[in-house]
Amino acid sequence: MWKVPRPKRMRWLLCLGCLLLGAPAMAGAPIVAAASSLHFFLEEASERFTQQTGHTLRLNLGSSGNFRRQIAQGAPFELFLSADEGFVQALYREGHVVDEGVIYARGRLAWVQPVGRYPPPDAQAPLAGVEDAVAALQNGQRLRIAMASPEHAPYGVAAQQVLERAGLWEASRPLRIQGENVSQAMQFALSDDARGGLVAYSLVLAPGLAARSESVLIPEAWHTPLTQRMVLTPHAGEAAQAFYGWLQQPEAQALFRAYGFSTE
Repeated sequence: MWKVPRPKRMRWLLCLGCLLLGAPAMAGAPIVAAASSLHFFLEEASERFTQQTGHTLRLNLGSSGNFRRQIAQGAPFELFLSADEGFVQALYREGHVVDEGVIYARGRLAWVQPVGRYPPPDAQAPLAGVEDAVAALQNGQRLRIAMASPEHAPYGVAAQQVLERAGLWEASRPLRIQGENVSQAMQFALSDDARGGLVAYSLVLAPGLAARSESVLIPEAWHTPLTQRMVLTPHAGEAAQAFYGWLQQPEAQALFRAYGFSTE
């Protein structure tokens, strides 16, 4: 029988243990696989859903690319919230999900940096931090630039496109540090040796992180749209189906917008 890999299970427990402590009948709760850009949104959304319906959920956060592969291999996820609709569409073409699913939101990419350590980011020059780090490298100073892995994470693909567009992809190569998912990239972006990073705007807005960081949105025209799609799998039971429907209701849509996503 397929099992959630232990490293992912541990990361999930560390991130979302507060949601699970005291939750009744967790053994029978559906497993929701979700892009890590949804981390803080899902903390609040799942709590509201449980309060309103009595259904509990098990949340597994990570990179959309990894979840796409695991679902194709038979992972027992019941609902998949991808940061890239292409992964859902591929699963549908291959017969691994019940239908094409629905678009639930569109994400935004942001430059984020530790608060108070460098000049504030400027909307007129959102990649100034990358340019500064590249210039500093010529003087022997190594300031890391964080991003998610383009191989696994849609936000990593967007970050690469932005850097390529600006002519900074090759110049920043010695400085780049990649997280397996965008949540890990956010951690790297605020570390001691980092100049900053390109991450999901939804993480920048999270309670606790907003006070530790400064950020500026990257223009949407600089990268492929981050169209996020969700879908039920053949394993989906009553609770997963109910949450899928709840996420399409006005309350959830308003919550998406509160965490920096577009629902238009």
